Amino acid sequence: MSERHIEIDGQSVPYEEGETLLEAAGRTDAEIPTLCYDPRLEPFGGCRLCVVEIEGSHNPVASCARKCEDGMVVRTATDALEQHRKTLVEMVCSENRQVDVDPLSGFASQELAVLADRYDARTQRFVGRRSGQSRVDDDDNPFILRDYDQCISCYRCVRVCAEQEGDYAISVKGRGFDTQITVEFDGKLNESACTFCGQCVATCPTGALADRKALRHVDTPGPIEKTRTICPYCGVGCSVDLLTKGDSLVGVQPAMDGPANKGALCIKGQYAYDFVQHGDRLTTPLLRGDDGELHPASWDEALDVAAAGFLKARDEHGRHSIYAIASGRAPHEAAYTTQRFIRAGFWTNHVDNCSRA
Repeated sequence: MSERHIEIDGQSVPYEEGETLLEAAGRTDAEIPTLCYDPRLEPFGGCRLCVVEIEGSHNPVASCARKCEDGMVVRTATDALEQHRKTLVEMVCSENRQVDVDPLSGFASQELAVLADRYDARTQRFVGRRSGQSRVDDDDNPFILRDYDQCISCYRCVRVCAEQEGDYAISVKGRGFDTQITVEFDGKLNESACTFCGQCVATCPTGALADRKALRHVDTPGPIEKTRTICPYCGVGCSVDLLTKGDSLVGVQPAMDGPANKGALCIKGQYAYDFVQHGDRLTTPLLRGDDGELHPASWDEALDVAAAGFLKARDEHGRHSIYAIASGRAPHEAAYTTQRFIRAGFWTNHVDNCSRA
């Protein structure tokens, strides 16, 4: 069977059956803007920024929803299309309280600001009535900031909650300027079916839903740096990006290209990182002295005492008197080392992990 092609801005592009114009254009130099699009979700076609011209078609079409057809001739950046996009971004910017939000707000929180700069759309020429009613003060959950003055009704949050998480915790009420993202009975998130996975925050392109914990560190000095690692909480192996400012861990974001999670996280992976810098976390080994109190010691001293204790227990009570429970907050390599130590060192299978439950 011969390979199928479409033409995008003069370039012949092969495509697979069922692929959209936006997906095919992603393999070219074309830069088609979007606001309601998330590659993990079903096409929505609400923002109309991704419209393209198809030769022989009377009107532009949404490239995120239009399937490729053999022989199509597509133009993605004509003067008419670019003017159309500029006007749309101007309208969106005019309705929001602000365009610029701190990058700590969420993974996609800079998308509107980037488009506003690209199209020089901070003109406020359409400023007027605004929609959205923020729940910043009356929803006191510790994780998600609900700043609906920034909402553009892209519904990415609603769709990711339903399509990716299967929670259906958030929905939409009202129409027109009365449109509002909400939960059942218009209540608080912590009184709803929300599991605080943070996926609504990660997909929001404007900061209307933001990471409340990360935003506590807005004034922490230093640039934001990202470090890719693996969430330590269970055996799934979700990829995450740690956000740091200097030596301070200020937030966690899901890795959209993580092979195990594809941008998804649970509440622990997303928000349970305070232990890293908690004041009660041990920073040096402690040994109990003759006075019954714990005193700082070197690692060599601590390991010698621990080894002697294991051997004494084995000699006096047998190998099955020894068991280990690995911490769910330790790396997977540490969990492997723990079970190896117990099984190979003492020939017993008395080992478990607190993240198993």
